Amino acid sequence: MSGLKPGGRPKLTSCHRIIAAHRFLTGFTLSAATHTASPSMIAQVIASDMDAVNAVIRKKLYSDVSLVNQIAEYIISAGGKRIRPTLVLLMANAYGYQGTYHHELAAVVEFIHTATLLHDDVVDESSMRRGRETANALFGNAASVLVGDFLYSRAFQMMVSVNDMQVMRILADATNVIAEGEVLQLLNMHDPDVTEERYLQVIRSKTAKLFEAAGQLGALLGKASEQEIEAAAEYGRSLGTAFQLIDDVLDYSGNSSDIGKNVGDDLREGKPTLPLIYLMQHGTEEQRSLVRNCIIQGDEEHFEQILAAVTQSGALQYTKQAAEQAAQKAAAAIQSLPDSQYKDCLLQLCTAAVSRDR
Repeated sequence: MSGLKPGGRPKLTSCHRIIAAHRFLTGFTLSAATHTASPSMIAQVIASDMDAVNAVIRKKLYSDVSLVNQIAEYIISAGGKRIRPTLVLLMANAYGYQGTYHHELAAVVEFIHTATLLHDDVVDESSMRRGRETANALFGNAASVLVGDFLYSRAFQMMVSVNDMQVMRILADATNVIAEGEVLQLLNMHDPDVTEERYLQVIRSKTAKLFEAAGQLGALLGKASEQEIEAAAEYGRSLGTAFQLIDDVLDYSGNSSDIGKNVGDDLREGKPTLPLIYLMQHGTEEQRSLVRNCIIQGDEEHFEQILAAVTQSGALQYTKQAAEQAAQKAAAAIQSLPDSQYKDCLLQLCTAAVSRDR
């Protein structure tokens, strides 16, 4: 593999330093019957790696244009779950990678994700993310879009430095599919006739694709076989799907201060997410009529009625079960990985994705 530092499969060792990990990695209860990892295990295991990723992010954020620095710093410093870079780090280590390119690529993945957030918030006219005002609310739409473009282009500069065509293909394909997913979602907005399959296609493109790329990159760096790289891709796809489906549940059952955005945003934006699609299929005629009108009009005034309906109809339970099935599929995809603390962490992420409340 041209340009990559050698990465065999030596004995895996533990990290001994704990970082101030984000709430997602520590803020959930793990069933002992699932596996033996403690809630803080992920933060412990990737402590030094995540420090290195954060250092790369800080270094590569710099621009001679002060507004770029200001907006990029604003959204990056808001934190977030860092789940995608975490996936790159864990998968690379699970395959015994010992170079430093996983730090660079983890930062690339986070930059691409951050760019999509900037663009998403403009398209959705969102005012709150990660518990703070969105960048577009604070700096304006034009600045947010352009800084998102900066982050995309900086990500491509960084991936070129790895000097591997397969890395560039994975990331180039991912960004293209994500863009298609954004357009598909735009087409679905205010359309009450969106089917479950159409909606899942948006999830696979818009959300799961970057999770998939993160898994592939980690396995690729560890010199995994083509079959193993595909398994890592399946893990990422399914984990990303589970993650987004739980986001859909939390938009109707979460707390704004916990989830970091306004509860009911999906309804206000006219997004027919899975709970609403289920309700349209299984609710009463009155409920279907209410949902249909709310999706068409982007009506959040009837949020409490919609919330009662999706709860009573079993729509939230159905969506969570779909998320659990996706998480189980993710876990099954990596069963052939050699046992290690990194594999334990990857399995733990499957549990965390569906048990979280933020």
